[in-house]
Amino acid sequence: MVTLKRLKNEALELPIQERAELAHILIASIEERGEMDVSSAWDMELEKRIREIREDKVKGVPVEEVFAKLEKKYH
Repeated sequence: MVTLKRLKNEALELPIQERAELAHILIASIEERGEMDVSSAWDMELEKRIREIREDKVKGVPVEEVFAKLEKKYH
C-alpha cells in the first residue's frame, strides 16, 4: 500500500509539467465529487489577486522568475 508521504515524495520528483498535470487531475477529481467547488474558489482568488494588483497592494512577479525559482527549489 502506498502511503501519502511516499506518494507526495514521489510526486515532487516529477518534472514540473507532470506535477502540474497531476495537480490538475487531483483538483478535478475533488470538483467532480462535489466536495468543493474548486472552480468558484479559484475564481474568487483570482478576482482578489487582480484587485490587489490594481490597488497596488501587491507587485506581480514575471512568470520566468517564478519558474526559475521553482526549478531551483525542486531540482
